[in-house]
Parts: sequence; structure tokens; C-alpha cells
Amino acid sequence: MSSSGGTKAVLAALAANLGIAVVKFLAFLLTQSSSMLAESIHSVADSGNQVLLLVGGKRARRNPDPEHPFGYGRERYIYGFIVAIVLFAVGGLFALYEGYHKVIHPEAIHSWQWVPIVVLLVGIVLEGNSFRTALKESADARRKVGFLGYIRRAKNPELPVVLLEDSAALIGLVFALFGVGLTLLTGNGVFDGIGTLAIGALLVCVAATLAVETKSLLLGESATVANVRAIEAAVLDGPEAERIIHMRTMHLGPEELLVAVKVAVHHDDTAQEVARGIDAIEARIRAAVPIAHVIYIEPDLYRAAAVQQPKQS
Repeated sequence: MSSSGGTKAVLAALAANLGIAVVKFLAFLLTQSSSMLAESIHSVADSGNQVLLLVGGKRARRNPDPEHPFGYGRERYIYGFIVAIVLFAVGGLFALYEGYHKVIHPEAIHSWQWVPIVVLLVGIVLEGNSFRTALKESADARRKVGFLGYIRRAKNPELPVVLLEDSAALIGLVFALFGVGLTLLTGNGVFDGIGTLAIGALLVCVAATLAVETKSLLLGESATVANVRAIEAAVLDGPEAERIIHMRTMHLGPEELLVAVKVAVHHDDTAQEVARGIDAIEARIRAAVPIAHVIYIEPDLYRAAAVQQPKQS
């Protein structure tokens, strides 16, 4: 998935969250609903998260320099990890605190009772549109592995973040609608607090998922299975190498791959032939996997491991 697709989804989510954050907060001021306050903070946190993703994407496009010879591609992962922390601290923990407070000290909604219902329904429409954009942008990548598989395997941090945030936002709006609706029907503010607690628990779970997945990217994930197979085929699709002795790959960023491979050359190859062979293998790798930006190919002679004879008793 290209960074342009991720940027489009982030901008759609940012527009939706900014608009609905203002409306939710106005609804909270009118009704003093705990669920509306939690949802307001949730939307503000999501808006800040989208800004962080955009900043990370821009900074990651900086050119390599002597201090960072492999570039700044991983900066997108760093900002994705910060998003998980913000979602956990600002969104999840605040909602849990506010929900606990409202359960202990429940307050019914006495004024502007129709406002939160209208706001939540409008929010579902806006968040649904943002979620649809993210689904559309990630459709090709998700088709082979499914929604959860895509979240776990995606190398582009923006789209998984937006997909999880929008999913949490839609479910959180349903929880808020449940809490506010029951509070209006029964006059018991405890339901409002319960809805807020559910929103907080949901955000904490989503933040934890994002943190785990982004941590894996920060540590350095290997290429996808499909790209590994394509690289192996490219290496062996010619007479230059007898076999691959071993190979390592690592993502320097979502669209930047490091490939280090040791190949077995022929015993009687001259240095000039080995050099030409390495150039040919590198060209095939770049053609097969265009994101392979950094390639190291080490020639060697294959030495089969000696088979140990069993000891005589």
C-alpha cells in the first residue's frame, strides 16, 4: 500500500474527527453527559493522532545523511507508536476515570435530551464514511489476508491505525448511544457511566494492539512471504549463483526494504565473472521487488556440512 493511499485515509479521518469533536463537546456542555464527554475527548485524541501520522509521514521522506545512512523511513513507525500511547493515556484512561466517577455519582440528563442522540447518530455517519475510505484504500492488501491479518502484517502504519481507530470510534459511538439512551429512558445516570467505561475499555484494548504491532515494526520486521519468495526466485533465475546460502531482509520503512543475501558462486568463476553476476542478480531483485532499496550480495563457495558418523560402541 502506497503512502499516498494512507495519507488519503488519514486526511478523511482527520476531517471527520475534527468536525464531530466540536459537535460532541457542544452536546456535552448542553447535557453534561459522561458518554458525550468521553466521546469528545476520544475524537480530540483521534484528531491529534491523525496529525501525528501526517507529521511522521512528512519527516520520513527526508533524504539519507551521514548520521542516518539508511534514511528516515522508520520515523513513521515511531509516530505510530506515539499514537498508541496518546490513545491509551488521553482516550482510554480518561474515559475509564470519567465512567467510574459517573457510576459512583450518577447524574441523569435533564436538559437538551434529544441532542446527544442526534449527535451520536451524526457521528456514526461521519465515522462510517471515514471507515469506508480506509477500507477502500486497503482493499487490495486486505483481500488476501482478511481484516485482522492485514492489521498484523501491514508494513504501512497509517492505514492500520486509521482502521483500528475508526472501528473503535464506531463501536464507541454505539456504546455511548446505549448509555445515553438507557439513561434517557430510565432516568438513571449509571447507564451513562457504564457506557463511558465500555468506551474506555475499548480504547485501552485498541491502544494495546497498536502498541504491540508498531513495536514489532520498530524492532525491524522482515519482508512479506511473497516478497521473500520473489527475491529468492530473482536470485536463482540465472546461471550466476548455484544456490542461496542464507538471506536476511528487513524493512527500513513501509516502502524501503534491506536485502542481505549470501550466494554460492561457481568454483571456477573469475573475480570479473563474480562481479558481473552480482550486478545481474541485483538488477533482477530490484525488478522483482521495487521496494528493495538497499541490497548487499556476498559471494561465497558452498560447503556442505560434513555428516558425522555414529560413534562405535
